Amino acid sequence: MVKLALNLNGGVSAGTPCPTVRRYCLLRNAGFTSLKSNWLVSNATLKSINQNTRSHLRFGDCWTGSQRRHQKQDILSVYSKGTKDRTLEVEMPQSTQSATSLRTSIGTHSPLGVSQVDNGINFSLFTKHATSVTLCLYLGASKGDSEVQEITLDPTKNKTGDRWHVCIENLPLSGVLYGYRVDGPQGWQEGHRFDKNLILLDPYAKLVEGRRIFGDTKEKMSRFLGTYDFASSQFDWGDDYKRLEIPEKDLVIYEMNVRAFTADQSSGLEDGIRGSYLGVIEKIPHLLELGINAVELLPIFEFDELEFQRHPNPRDHMTNTWGYSTMNFFSPMTRYAANGGGPLAASLEFKKMVKALHNAGIEVILDVVYNHTNEADDVHPYTTSFRGIDNKVYYMVDINSYVQLLNFSGCGNTFNCNHPVVMELILDSLRYWVTEYHVDGFRFDLASVLCRGTDGIPLNAPPVVKAIAKDPVLSKCKIIAEPWDCGGLYLVGRFPNWDRWAEWNGKYRDDVRRFIKGDMGMKGSFATRLAGSSDLYQVNKRKPYHGINFVIAHDGFTLHDLVAYNQKHNEMNGEEGRDGTNDNFSWNCGFEGETRDPGVNALRARQMKNFHLALMVSQGTPMILMGDEYSHTRYGNNNSYGHDSTINHFQWNQVESKKGSHFRFFAETIKFRRQHPLLGRDTFLTKTDMTWHESNWNNPESKFLAFTLHEGKYGGGDLYTAFNAHTYFVKTVVPPPPSGKCWYRLVDTNLPAPNDFISGGVPFKETIYNVAPYAAILLHAK
Repeated sequence: MVKLALNLNGGVSAGTPCPTVRRYCLLRNAGFTSLKSNWLVSNATLKSINQNTRSHLRFGDCWTGSQRRHQKQDILSVYSKGTKDRTLEVEMPQSTQSATSLRTSIGTHSPLGVSQVDNGINFSLFTKHATSVTLCLYLGASKGDSEVQEITLDPTKNKTGDRWHVCIENLPLSGVLYGYRVDGPQGWQEGHRFDKNLILLDPYAKLVEGRRIFGDTKEKMSRFLGTYDFASSQFDWGDDYKRLEIPEKDLVIYEMNVRAFTADQSSGLEDGIRGSYLGVIEKIPHLLELGINAVELLPIFEFDELEFQRHPNPRDHMTNTWGYSTMNFFSPMTRYAANGGGPLAASLEFKKMVKALHNAGIEVILDVVYNHTNEADDVHPYTTSFRGIDNKVYYMVDINSYVQLLNFSGCGNTFNCNHPVVMELILDSLRYWVTEYHVDGFRFDLASVLCRGTDGIPLNAPPVVKAIAKDPVLSKCKIIAEPWDCGGLYLVGRFPNWDRWAEWNGKYRDDVRRFIKGDMGMKGSFATRLAGSSDLYQVNKRKPYHGINFVIAHDGFTLHDLVAYNQKHNEMNGEEGRDGTNDNFSWNCGFEGETRDPGVNALRARQMKNFHLALMVSQGTPMILMGDEYSHTRYGNNNSYGHDSTINHFQWNQVESKKGSHFRFFAETIKFRRQHPLLGRDTFLTKTDMTWHESNWNNPESKFLAFTLHEGKYGGGDLYTAFNAHTYFVKTVVPPPPSGKCWYRLVDTNLPAPNDFISGGVPFKETIYNVAPYAAILLHAK
């Protein structure tokens, strides 16, 4: 049987399950045979029905005597209560044509999601424990002006294994919104969370329609539905287009947020372009001037930026601007489309952005969140998809615990990544982004979650991690793990890798921070990190570039705040400063926060250059954070995920003011790294490759380190580098250059711009260099 729900308002109110009012009538001329209620619909009620639907309704003499007693007064009292969704629901034989003459057939179980088949549009949904599945269709341009139809699937016909499916033979090729009602066991104690009143988003939806304008509080409770597009032509990547496939050893990664990059008025873009995929295209010249060749985009999968505002709580003033709260793993963030263009525009414009970045020689790496979803916990659940479709499959659940949802993500739930069905979804998602959108790689947020079994216990050889490493479609992609989670599974240097996975090197961040700020006993660790962290990655066939070196990332302090604050200042986050890490290894250089003291500011500027130089001369793959190239501040907030403001927004006017100083140093150092072969090695250093000018390793008070990289077979000329984290000058003996060559000073971070970096260098013919306190130098033999 097909269940048809006719929307009498011609629309669905945001956030309200439809239908909220259900009454049934006998529609004689449409062939309806089951009378489900004794409410009589009067002619007055027909005024609420749009003309297209009304033409299919006829009321006559087929009501029973008992039904006639329920006359106009009763029905008007039902439909005059101001309900937002006024719905007539009837049942009809599957072969009968509805108001829009939909024809259905059994359909096929594969592929999951929506697909175009020879005889129509096929819908397929996985749910193991459900007892009832109803497909909800919205036929029209939007949820506000659409005809709503519901098709209840017959488990004896429309089900293969655990997949429910149906084919609609005459649906439009685009412009249809859809979702599912899913019902099943109500035993909370058994881990189920079915609710037939909710219309759920298809986990395999390729496009998502919901709120169209980022942060539009008028649409705070917006419902999110799937949609599809089989009408548009294939995207034109260009006849001479090819993937960049930049070797990992040559990457310089720029971590950035699509919206925050151009959302500020200082970007100079039109209002509708700011904060969009197209906005990124407009600013590609900046990326080229900086010199990076890969962007790592904070999450761009569909997420609800207003999720914190759905119920009163200490964070209900915040807007999720980072996006680590995935709602769907296949659809690009709709509200990053320009001018509120919607899901089709978002898909098209994301492809345009990728194409433009590739044409500029810049690869695209996506930060992906497969460790949890937006659906929160059992205290304040936000059920939009997985939870209501099959909670026990999609999440790690311990039914013997009072708090059933295991929480290794710190966000209330943990995606059940090594369940075969969930693993298949993850792989399908990754392949889709590579084949459809041509992305070049992925950084996996809290990737240690992917190393846990369905019971949460760590696995030595997690199936999903191995499958990603071995998948042929993903074979040329960069795959990067954040090798820890919120359950204490810290796997830096030990992440299961199959010689493919790279890792965010958290030990690099901590050790470099501690040495540069002058902590005692850090010289040996600092040297190890500069040399490529062989203690972590020189195993099997792993390479130095499998370590992603960073001092700063989106989590924690910006580079400016690292040298301006001793303590985090997260009061604006609404959690009384409890959120965010306390282990920042920062130093404010003598004053907490902003100051006009020229001595303090000069020291801070020097320290930022020291950090950046260390990153650029280290073996491994460097990553910098958007905004550090002009010294962006978040005023000490080290967990700024919820601020859609200048705290996170890129300040383009400050870039211009720093072009001749801070920005110039950053850009010149990046370009030098990319040009010099000794700074992008694909093998670990040996004793013949490097000389440490050091005899004081065991002195914890020693904070000076110098070394020479020898060109050997790589060429490019020797490099001499020295770092002084003492509070006083250190006179260091510079070794003689190779025969027939002279040292040229490229960098001295103690000197003001433009002398802090001189392209080509200044000849240095002395044997002693007096390195200033908290300063670093780089010499090049030519």
